[in-house]
This record gives sequence, C-alpha cells and structure tokens, in this order.
Amino acid sequence: MKRRGQPVDGVLLLDKPSGISSNAALQRARRALDAQKAGHTGTLDPLASGLLPICLGEATKFAQFLLDAHKRYRATVRFGITTNTLDAEGDVVATRPVDIDAAAIAAALPGFTGSQLQTPPVHAALKHKGRAYYQYARAGEDVPRAARAIEVTSLTLLSWQSPDAVLDVECSKGTYVRVLAADLGERLGCGAHLVALRRLATGGFDLARAVTLDRLEALDAPERVRLLLPVDVLTAHLPRIDLDARAGEHFLHGQSVPAPAAAAGVHAVYAAGALLGVADTVEGRARPRRVAASAPAHEAQAG
Repeated sequence: MKRRGQPVDGVLLLDKPSGISSNAALQRARRALDAQKAGHTGTLDPLASGLLPICLGEATKFAQFLLDAHKRYRATVRFGITTNTLDAEGDVVATRPVDIDAAAIAAALPGFTGSQLQTPPVHAALKHKGRAYYQYARAGEDVPRAARAIEVTSLTLLSWQSPDAVLDVECSKGTYVRVLAADLGERLGCGAHLVALRRLATGGFDLARAVTLDRLEALDAPERVRLLLPVDVLTAHLPRIDLDARAGEHFLHGQSVPAPAAAAGVHAVYAAGALLGVADTVEGRARPRRVAASAPAHEAQAG
C-alpha cells in the first residue's frame, strides 16, 4: 500500500506543549506538513514542554546525531512531596516538612554533576522483555532496572520560592530529570518531585527558533515548508569530505570510496554541494554508514 503524504525532507524545530505525548505532537506536525515519513529525536514526557526536533523524510536517517546530543532543561522541583512517578502526574506517596533554603539547595547541587550511574524510574518507557517499565509498575510487578551511565554537565539554581526551586540542567541523553529531582529531595531530607520541565536546547538548536503546533497549523502550506531546516543541519558538526560526481555515485550505491586527505573518523560526505550521507573513514577510504536515497536538493530553508 502506498504511504500517504508527500516526500518532505528536512528538520522542524517544534515547541511541544505540555499535556500531550511526543508521538502525538509528531503526528500533528507530520499531518500539517503532509509528510510521508517523520520521527522525533528524544522523547519528552507528556508533562514536559519545549524543543522537540522533528526529522522528516531523509532527515530520519541522520536523527541519531540529535538523539545522542546533550540537552538543556529548565526544571521546577517541588520539595516536601514525593510521588510514585517522581513527577506531578503521579500519586502522592509522602509529605514532609520543608526546612531548607536556597543556600542548602545550591550546596547540594555539585554532588549531582559529572559522570554517574542513574537508575531509571519504575514509570518509564524503557522496556524489559518487550514490555515498558510503566506497564509492570501499573500491574504491581517489580522488574530489574539496570543503572545507566549519564553525565550532568551543569546544574544551577535559578530561583527559590519555597517549596519550589527552578533549576537549569545540562545533561547527556538518557538522563531522567525527575530522578535527579527526587534524589535531590532525598539528599536534602524532605523529598521532592518534578512539577514542570521545559527543554531549552539540544544538539546546537535552541527553543528560540522553534514553532508551536498552533502556529504551524495556522500557516499555509508553503509557509510551513519554509520553516524546515535542511537535512544537513544534523551533520554540520562533522568534518566534511567532498567527492566528485563519479565517486559520489559509487558512495550512493553503498561502495567505499577514496578519501586520501581525510583523517580517520566519522565524516559527512558531499558531492556538488549536496549531502550524500555519513561515512566511517579508515585508511584513506570513506565507508558508507548512512546513505541518502539520492543527492537531496537543498530546497528547505530556515524560517
């Protein structure tokens, strides 16, 4: 069966509203652009809002670079109350007096920065034997949750008005900010949970450039397409190899090609100014890792 929609290629910087899932936001954006294929780059929980880059068409092949990128959030943490989901969507488990001040919070934050192991929450979309953690939790079943390596590069107190603290968080992929909130509350002896989360930046993109769903849907079709960034914004951080037309054709067909001047590593590969894909360069040859279906036209421009 033929896939519905048009072959739209590019990256949409979406400002996801709170109250809906990342997939629901993705599907609304895909329909607004009448795109055949779309995927997002890093799930935001329904509670969370903010920057959700949407990859369309050929951009989905290079989405991993955004999935792997560090992210920045503004998080509101409420002290004195713990919940079973570690955020405001869960049931209250316990309440405790809040006998802390801004200085105590600021003094505790350095203990949560740097490389560390973090155990995912029981209410998470991660899977065990094909089922999500939250499905086991709702059924009252315990499953093993392996700790994962994360990095919190920066954790700063922006404001404090008891019982709420607003934090600026810069962290690696896979970091659960609600776990950070709950752990901080335990460290300070009063418990805490996450009441609001807004993603401000990821992979070199910031929220200031994003469009809301309501704004996107209010535009006409040409204006929507003009909001798209070109596919190669996803590989702009990589060193570049430029091939001639013949070598470019070989590369598009999955063949390794000479790249004598390139250092070993991962490179973005171009021919005639168009992104052909991403290569692992070893011993003077570029071996395709991800390849475009064809040399993509640079029609999508930043809005």
